[in-house]
Amino acid sequence: MHATHGRTVRDLRRENRTAVLRTLYFDGPMSRLMLGPAVGLSSGSVSNVVAELVAEGLVEEAGSVDSAGGRPQTLLRISPGSGCMIGVDVGETRVRVELFDLTLNELARTERALASSGPRTARYDVDLVVRHVRDGIAEVLRAARVTPEQLLGVGVGVPGIIAYTPEEGAVVHGQTVGWDAVPFERLLRRAVDLPDSVPYWIDNGAKTLGQAEMWFGAGRGARSAVTVLFGSGVGACVVTDPLGSGRALEWGHLTVSVRGRRCRCGSQGCLEAYAGAESLLERWAEAGGRPPAGADEETALTAMLAAAYPAEGSGAAPDATALAVLEETAEYLGAGFSDLINLFQPERILVGGWAGLQLGTRFLDTVTRHATRYALRYPASRTSVSLGTLGPEAVTVGAALLPLADFFARGGRRPETTPSAPTPAWRTALADRVTP
Repeated sequence: MHATHGRTVRDLRRENRTAVLRTLYFDGPMSRLMLGPAVGLSSGSVSNVVAELVAEGLVEEAGSVDSAGGRPQTLLRISPGSGCMIGVDVGETRVRVELFDLTLNELARTERALASSGPRTARYDVDLVVRHVRDGIAEVLRAARVTPEQLLGVGVGVPGIIAYTPEEGAVVHGQTVGWDAVPFERLLRRAVDLPDSVPYWIDNGAKTLGQAEMWFGAGRGARSAVTVLFGSGVGACVVTDPLGSGRALEWGHLTVSVRGRRCRCGSQGCLEAYAGAESLLERWAEAGGRPPAGADEETALTAMLAAAYPAEGSGAAPDATALAVLEETAEYLGAGFSDLINLFQPERILVGGWAGLQLGTRFLDTVTRHATRYALRYPASRTSVSLGTLGPEAVTVGAALLPLADFFARGGRRPETTPSAPTPAWRTALADRVTP
């Protein structure tokens, strides 16, 4: 096939399809006339690409608009029913599974609870998590009457560091939850009743949160951002390409106090040992506070906030112990934010996760003041800090975007498989990916 500067005609066609699909997805509906300048293609190239996408059912007409002195222009948009994605969040209290159409309308969802007490490694029992994912996928497909053949892929957000091998696919190193080189993709493929051609995209939960916020949330329009996932522990994702997937950071295991508190990773003095919800509640109890007996972390954190910040008109005085622990936590988080500012100089820092959303409304301004005080003045003056806007389901949304992003990068074509190649083509390509 003829190559142009190292790229084949097929590569150019794929890139043109990708440009049209992404532009319609984020900025549509648009007419063919509008698309040309937006994607930098000639009117003839736009017509050819659109004709292909319409014939394949990926793009459809969406009404028309008047033009200056001519015929009305037909608007085009992505066809919602041309594919589906599943997003999975292996969270700290539950496994959430959601099914979305191509334009991210939710078609079905289900949740499976993880144990709220007992050793963390028991709560994150690998076989239990795999069963929850398996049953959740089957349930949402059944509820929405979607066949596996309609799936573009399954995206999964998990705690820990993800590595990829040709033999195992995604392998999870989740030290804080007792996952030591867990071949999670292979276990899912063995358990879940889906064709081998359906790709799995397994990545760090903070990274999927970052992708969701950059595409559809508080990060949209930013050139660079760091998204912080604040739950039982803390993690982060740095994004320097608005349409990229970013890079997961084990930010929670940055040392903030030499020979400090023991972290759940086994080390000492980690940020997570002071700022994660689990450690926050432990420190409250150690200082004499009274977390609700037998409550899960979400309920206990809500009680702590209610004690520190009683409702107006209640007549109750703030719990001095809870308030002191929260104020100390705000300073630790501010110091952690200052490291992100100094290292990456992002345009925005976005706070998400169930604990981040609960705490952020109360003391995000305080955290920002501490961050500004500890960070270098110039990058701090150029970084804004705010809450994410997609809510506690953002990890699931971001997980579903992993197969969608790959689908767009392929120009709207599914991974190819052949009977003579039992290993899917997408897995061979996956071996070349390097995810720290």
